[in-house]
Amino acid sequence: MRRLFFASVVLVALTLALLTGCTDRAVQPAQDKLVVITTLFPQYDFVREIAGDRVDVRLLLPPGMEPHAYEPSPRDIVDIRGADLLIFTAHVMEPWVTRIVSTVAGSSLRVVESGAGVTFLADDHYDEEHDDDDDDDDRDHGHSHGEADPHIWLDPLNAVIMVDNIAKALSSADPDYAETYYARAEAYNIKLQQLHETIAAALAPLTNRTILYAGHFSFGYFAHRYGLHHISPYAGFAPDAEPTPQRIAELIQRVSESGSNTIFYAELVDPRVARVISEQTGAEMVLLHGIHNVSKDELNSGATYLELMKANLDRLVEGLRIK
Repeated sequence: MRRLFFASVVLVALTLALLTGCTDRAVQPAQDKLVVITTLFPQYDFVREIAGDRVDVRLLLPPGMEPHAYEPSPRDIVDIRGADLLIFTAHVMEPWVTRIVSTVAGSSLRVVESGAGVTFLADDHYDEEHDDDDDDDDRDHGHSHGEADPHIWLDPLNAVIMVDNIAKALSSADPDYAETYYARAEAYNIKLQQLHETIAAALAPLTNRTILYAGHFSFGYFAHRYGLHHISPYAGFAPDAEPTPQRIAELIQRVSESGSNTIFYAELVDPRVARVISEQTGAEMVLLHGIHNVSKDELNSGATYLELMKANLDRLVEGLRIK
C-alpha cells in the first residue's frame, strides 16, 4: 500500500513539474543562494548556525507536524528536486529518502546523510534495568526489539558529527565559502561540547536516574550518554502505536514508587497517556522536547536546538529530583 501511495505521489509530482514548467531550479533561491532543504528541525538549525544568511535554508516539515509518519507531498517532491542540498538524518529516520532519490535523477540535487558516522543504538524503550532479564514476555511486548533508534541528535556529541557532515556538504556545494563554513561549524561545535559538559555536570549528582516518559521514548541516546534509565509504555516509534494496558499500569506503579512525582511527555502529540497517569498518581506532567520539529510559535520566536536542549535539562533536573 505504501509503495502504491508513493508511486501516486511521484506521478502527481512529475505532473506538477510539467504543468509549472519546473526546471532543476524549481525552488528559486533569493539572490542565487544555495537552496538547502532539511527534513527535521535539528538539521535546519545547524545549517542556520553554519551558513548564516549565505544559504536559503528551508524546513521540509510544516511547523507542528509530528515527523514519524511523514511522507513527502507532490509539492514537497517538486521543491526537493529544485534544491541544491537535501539534508536528512538517516534512512532509519526518513526511509522515504531512498525512494525520493530515484525521482530526482538528472537534477543537481545532493542528498546528505547528516547522521553518517554516528554509532546507532538499538531501539530499547523500556526500563533499561529490565534488559538483563530473559523474560519472553518482555521481548513479546517490545522491551528491546532491536531496531535502530533514529533520535541521534539528542546526544550533543552526535550533534557534533552531524554538524561536521553538514559543513562538509555545504563546503563541497559552495567551495568559495568553505573556509567560513568550517570555521562557523567549529565554533558551534564548541558550544555543543559545552552543552554536553553542562548536562553531564547537572545530572551527575542525581540519585533518581530513571526518566518516566509517557510517549514514544526519544531520549535513548541522551540516556545512554548520561547514565540514565528510562521507561516508556510504547514499543517502537510509530505515532499510531498503542501501549498495552499492562505497560501503562506498570508505569503508573513506577511513578507512584519513584518519589519524583513527575511524568514526562512528548511534543506535538496529544499527551493522553500522560494525562491518565497524572490523574491516577497526581504526578505533574512535564514536557521533554524531542526536537524532531517545532511548533509555529517556536519557529517564529527563533527557537534553537541549544535553547530547547537547555530547557530539557532544567526540566529533567527538577523532574528527577525526589520530592
